[in-house]
Amino acid sequence: MQPGLLIISHGSREAGWVALVDRTVEAVRSALGNEMAVEAAFLELVEGRLIQDGVSRLEASGVNRMLALPLFVSSGSTHVDEIGWALGAYAEARTETELARVEVKAKLTYGAPMDDDPEIVDVLLDRLQELSVNAGEESLLLIGHGSKEPGFKEAWESGMASIGRQLIERGGFGDCLGALLQLDEVAEKFGELRERHAGHAVIAVPLFLSEGYFTSIVIPRELSGMECRYSGRTYMPHPRIAEWIVRKAKEWQLNDG
Repeated sequence: MQPGLLIISHGSREAGWVALVDRTVEAVRSALGNEMAVEAAFLELVEGRLIQDGVSRLEASGVNRMLALPLFVSSGSTHVDEIGWALGAYAEARTETELARVEVKAKLTYGAPMDDDPEIVDVLLDRLQELSVNAGEESLLLIGHGSKEPGFKEAWESGMASIGRQLIERGGFGDCLGALLQLDEVAEKFGELRERHAGHAVIAVPLFLSEGYFTSIVIPRELSGMECRYSGRTYMPHPRIAEWIVRKAKEWQLNDG
């Protein structure tokens, strides 16, 4: 059985965004060597590199069992669900989708997104080192895209709460709350942190894969007038993201092989 890894991210019209994903995927290829074929594919916007293109390329190279790994921040993303449906992992999509079913001949396993995995917490702790002065007197405001959809909203909230607990435990921070942009929660959660710890500095932490419109425009606008520290630094680029993918691939190969 010839294994293959399909790494699926959202996609963008910005070449720099795609190049950032490609650099991470290249690090994965280097780490895995000849263990398995690796392809990057995108949900939309990247012509010639959509999900069907990636599946077809892997199968053309001889792959007959495949891990499709969603390079997404949260299980609460409706995109994660619709991609799983398109790949045949789910009988029905839980939300409306314009995706078509992907033709897959190989035995396919659909993986889970990043959520609260330890590599992701490592990345966030690194980002916080750039902004933190005295962790015990600092409160964290995690900001994610979020979803209004039942079930998806709760998945976002659960993942953010777990990340927050780990950041407090491992980083020594005084408090942490999560805010979802889709629910307009930033001002409310900022105010709650201020009420709980009036003397704490607040550090705003974006839970986004890469820098773009939300991290450079939307979040700064939401934070306008609030006294806090914010760098806009995202998950990528960071070597731990490639290491997360490699770990997922090796665990799949061990369990599926």
